[in-house]
Amino acid sequence: MKKANRSGAALLALAGAICAMPAMAQESDAPRQPEVVRQYVPLSEDRLNQMVPKHPGYLGALAPANLNAPRPPAPINITGTWFIDLSDGFLHFLFGPPYPQFGPQGIEALIEAPLAQARNETYRDSIGQCYPPGMPMIMTRVWPHAFIQLPTAIYMISGFNNSVRTIFLDGREFSNPDLVVPGYNGESIGHFEGDTLVVRTKYMEADNHWIDYGIPVSYDFEIVERIRLLEDGTVMEIEYIMTDPQMWEGEWRSTKRFTRQDYTDINESNCILAYNANLPGTELGRDTAEQQGQSNVEGVRDDD
Repeated sequence: MKKANRSGAALLALAGAICAMPAMAQESDAPRQPEVVRQYVPLSEDRLNQMVPKHPGYLGALAPANLNAPRPPAPINITGTWFIDLSDGFLHFLFGPPYPQFGPQGIEALIEAPLAQARNETYRDSIGQCYPPGMPMIMTRVWPHAFIQLPTAIYMISGFNNSVRTIFLDGREFSNPDLVVPGYNGESIGHFEGDTLVVRTKYMEADNHWIDYGIPVSYDFEIVERIRLLEDGTVMEIEYIMTDPQMWEGEWRSTKRFTRQDYTDINESNCILAYNANLPGTELGRDTAEQQGQSNVEGVRDDD
């Protein structure tokens, strides 16, 4: 038995040596791994505080003291996954017509967009170049959205590009206009009027921020949303009231409905510019769009 054990051990050692030989040969040709030494310099408490953006005077929405503060219960809860209702036609992802009276830039978009589409060309395809869709178009992109409602805020995560939108419910005021950084989804503050959630959004980025087919917005663009739950909570209705005195006259109104989707989740999604060369309808994928002609959605061209 001892001899057999020694023979077995010898075979195992030999097998290990044979397996290691190619790796050893590779290591001899590879550069030597350098030793990494780092010097850590402690940061002061003031420096650490400077690294975290703060708004002095009020708590963040996820601070336990804010979440647990006494407040009336919300009359509705829109927590869930929602998808734009396109049952009456795919083009209901658009916010018009009807349209308000546009200024010169909006009129230009109404004229130029259909001409570009007739040439099989994209028009102001910023989303295809990885710009965020922005409000309100993020709400009607053809992917669901997850809404998570807490006592202090509602967090929305878009399935289209994981865009995050926060609707604050904790009674705060809008940020100082001289300090705020505009965003494509803006800053949103909501309150309840009966069973309706009323949300006002402003401070939106205007660069490459379009509605429908290339209608521009300015930094004065604002949206008021009136959100209700219908049909035993299976339908969410949102009335959009949009104003931009630099781009159109009066109010631009549009009402959308979203259906609750309980058998789906929002997964990771990233806009990678190189991949868009293979997407029909984007500027980078125009040749593919011309080859395919029609999309899988009946009556909708790829460049729509």
